[in-house]
Amino acid sequence: MKEILWLGRGGQGAFTAAKLLGAAYAAKSEDSYSLAFPSFGPERRGAPVRAFTKLDAKPILDRSETELADYIVILDETLFSTGLSKLLKPGGKIIVNTKSDKPEWVAFDGDTLAKNLRLPVVNTVMLGALSGVSDVVSVSDLETAIDGYLSPKIREKNKQAVAQAAEEVRS
Repeated sequence: MKEILWLGRGGQGAFTAAKLLGAAYAAKSEDSYSLAFPSFGPERRGAPVRAFTKLDAKPILDRSETELADYIVILDETLFSTGLSKLLKPGGKIIVNTKSDKPEWVAFDGDTLAKNLRLPVVNTVMLGALSGVSDVVSVSDLETAIDGYLSPKIREKNKQAVAQAAEEVRS
């Protein structure tokens, strides 16, 4: 099972990214199952939020929070802590929305790309970065999920964000 932990702040779309990833993976084949869920209370906008995506080739029965992730995607650099590496499986990666390059993470400047595309949040940008860093889902899979889940008014910008982020993080 692949497990992805999303860290963001309320209003940044961490849970939406988790759901889109799950939808993209589940649509790949009849033997692709996903589960996406948030972990937050009655926090206000800007408060830390965790979301989880679990992906497997068989039905997912474990509905508990991820203890060891294959990937941790951080939408807000201030949520990074050195203790996060303890939450990674061997070979796992932390992908951070940041301009700062550090050895403990894969840095990607999602804020600048989102601003250039006139997107109010970085969730689909960082979803594209995850696609570029991993083999979890392809850009095409994510574009299909975007078509199925996002409003027609915002689909094209978000598909562009996914594709551009995946390409940039690979180079």
